Amino acid sequence: MSIYLGNLSTKDIENRLGIRLTDEERDACEAMREQNTSKVRNKDVWHAYDIPFVIACGSYEVALKLRDIFGPYSGRMKGQLQISGDWDGAPVPRRKEADA
Repeated sequence: MSIYLGNLSTKDIENRLGIRLTDEERDACEAMREQNTSKVRNKDVWHAYDIPFVIACGSYEVALKLRDIFGPYSGRMKGQLQISGDWDGAPVPRRKEADA
């Protein structure tokens, strides 16, 4: 049995990772954020957990958007950020450099 705890905002994620997104990036993240985890599956939204520290995405497209927003900060993060989801038949998100 897995237990996930927490409901982190974009600002909470920034603080935990020790990074600062631009206002535009923060607004884009918050526009896709869902506070109720039961409403995430198969929707273009995300929900962040504190324990374990992971962002659960309702769609592959949202995972890619978050990857593109947070990816440039990866070298400055004070920890690891996991982006996950349960998408039927969707490929696993790859690093942006691998897409070229």
